[in-house]
Amino acid sequence: MAQLIRKEDALEYHSKGRPGKIEVIPTKETKTQRDLALAYSPGVAEPCLEIAANPDDVYKYTAKGNLVAVISNGTAVLGLGDIGPEASKPVMEGKGLLFKIYADIDVFDIELNVKDPDAFIQVVKALEPTFGGINLEDIKAPECFEIETRLKAELKIPIMHDDQHGTAIISGAALLNALDIVGKNIADVKIVISGAGASAISCCKIYLALGARVENMYMFDSKGLITSVRTDLDNHKQQFAQAAPDMSLEEAMKGADVFIGLSKGGVVSQQMVKGMGEKPIVFALANPNPEITYEDALAARPDVIMATGRSDYPNQVNNVLGFPYIFRGALDVRASAINEEMKLAAVTALAALAKEPVPDLVNVAYNDITLQYGPNYIIPKPMDPRLLVTVSMAVAKAAIDSGVAREPITDWTAYENQLYRRLGSDDIILRHVINKAKQTLKRVVFAEAENIKILKAAQLAKDEGIAIPILLGNEAKIRKMIAENNIHLDDVEIIDPKSEAEEANRNAFGEIFFEKRKRKGLNLYEAKKIMRERPYYGCMMVEQGLADALVSGLTRKYPYTIRPALEIIGMEEGAGRVAGLYIMLTKKGPLFFADTTLNFNPTEDQLVDITLLTAKAVEHFNIKPRIAMLSYSNFGSTPSAEALTVSNAVAKIKAKHPDLVIDGEIQASVAFNKELLKENYPFSDLVNESPNVLIFPNLAAGNIAYHLLQEVGGAEAVGPILLGLKKPVYVLQLGSTVRQIVNIVAIAAMEAQVKS
Repeated sequence: MAQLIRKEDALEYHSKGRPGKIEVIPTKETKTQRDLALAYSPGVAEPCLEIAANPDDVYKYTAKGNLVAVISNGTAVLGLGDIGPEASKPVMEGKGLLFKIYADIDVFDIELNVKDPDAFIQVVKALEPTFGGINLEDIKAPECFEIETRLKAELKIPIMHDDQHGTAIISGAALLNALDIVGKNIADVKIVISGAGASAISCCKIYLALGARVENMYMFDSKGLITSVRTDLDNHKQQFAQAAPDMSLEEAMKGADVFIGLSKGGVVSQQMVKGMGEKPIVFALANPNPEITYEDALAARPDVIMATGRSDYPNQVNNVLGFPYIFRGALDVRASAINEEMKLAAVTALAALAKEPVPDLVNVAYNDITLQYGPNYIIPKPMDPRLLVTVSMAVAKAAIDSGVAREPITDWTAYENQLYRRLGSDDIILRHVINKAKQTLKRVVFAEAENIKILKAAQLAKDEGIAIPILLGNEAKIRKMIAENNIHLDDVEIIDPKSEAEEANRNAFGEIFFEKRKRKGLNLYEAKKIMRERPYYGCMMVEQGLADALVSGLTRKYPYTIRPALEIIGMEEGAGRVAGLYIMLTKKGPLFFADTTLNFNPTEDQLVDITLLTAKAVEHFNIKPRIAMLSYSNFGSTPSAEALTVSNAVAKIKAKHPDLVIDGEIQASVAFNKELLKENYPFSDLVNESPNVLIFPNLAAGNIAYHLLQEVGGAEAVGPILLGLKKPVYVLQLGSTVRQIVNIVAIAAMEAQVKS
């Protein structure tokens, strides 16, 4: 499904809160005067003197070794052209964001107000002491060739113009695999190229390095076929000049094995594709409109292997498959350059990875349980977590083997583990949830649809394909809010439980509710009347299968929203009780907190129920639970009744579930301190790996802890998640943001899939 991006959404995203997309965060302690004295004067003099004596120590004492500059002059931005340095800044910030989230590389974006290559080169050369690498971006041809060539010759840090080499590397991997699938040799195939800019030239150079022959390449620029008789060619185009007579693109494509499009949309017809050779390969990479659409190409030739630059079709040639990992590998061996050997290593690593079995996490992310090497899967997907390790290690090894590594790696197992740690899992867990929700669309009822945040969240859930929203509230009021706030929910179902149109449903729901509560203080009149209230009406919709999940509570007290769920839906089979869980997204990965919302002073049996419910929920997130049951005591150090309750609960769980990683009673600080555990409590289940699930001895402790971590510790809270109900009902946190509401909707939709 194509991603729907509206102008107002994009502008709000870039301007909300702190404008832009990146910030600088200190990596050392800055709490005390001594910290500041070490960070700056007088302490900073010591590393300065060390670096002055040994310049390579700059990598030891500063951020240079993990810092890349993304530099542009804005002369060739995306599909926008020469829009200038200021207008290019959002793109460069975005590139920095991708470096960070995919490869944990820090970035400063630098936009230069210079077009002259000499001036550009002079500025970038002066920046060499600051950065470990330089990513050139969105610089027009032919100046970009001169700029990159001279900078690579004159600087001793890795430099790459991603517009040239990114597409070349990714399409090179795709081409190797496409040719493998159709059984053709790259040395023998006829390749037609539409486009002769920086990217096209670099692609063809990579193909030559992979074994293609220049006499089999037919390159077209805006003036036609590049031939040896033309007098308007620069040195870069002359390399691909054909001795053949001039011909049209259509004529060149007759019998061609491969078409590479790096020009503009619509230049290739179905007739041209029909005229290609057996089992043709078509890479239509112009964005956002390819040279020929995916549908038209397949209609013309069902045997075609097709790639585009778009994410809504198979085989997306996306530069993010390359640049983060190429720089990661280059930085980690302190390479003096990114050379051809390193680029080719990235090509072969990507091609090989596509042939490996696809992890479930990736299948879920792309709503496809059958991703496997073949015509519709010739290159890995951008969200494949294996890319960081596979490509970075290949590039690092190539740098060492080709002699440009100044800090060779000797322990590859340790390096592999280091890369895995860089992956983190704070955002991966949300990606997993959202992608899982997209697999089978579920109907989610929003009980407070007369709230602007709820309406915005409903629109995002609909646009992203996370859920099908159903809105409860006064229809006229909701329609007015939708129109006034330019919210796109015109085709969404709106139900007013108080309206005359819903009288029959109210009465039917009331009779069902009366049967559930008739001996618990409720009469038939009250049962029907209470169905006018949206939380009750929404819960009954879920109970009766008219919806799959309910989200409520943004503007109401917690008990008011949870009571209908308990009275109408009730607990799932085997659950001893209902509990509340928060996911805390921290820089060190997700932590699961329970119980944070429901059980005030649980008994040891209730703690057992809460813990087992939480462990089961964590497993649904594709995470193995490692549980610390917290107290102010460590393994009997304080023989109080409360500590004993926790200790007994742990014993009962271990007896029933010996494979579960769990320990307690234990203090939070001790649970996360491996050295302290090894020294004092080497018997603990948590001695080798820190916990990811924290079970609190009472509601006060859990609630206070998650609020503190959220407000003071900077963690993002996702929840509360209700555990133990037969069907998904979610009570929103007071003051939830639109993003937090969407996260809850995704979790509710995922749970609805599990429980259905």
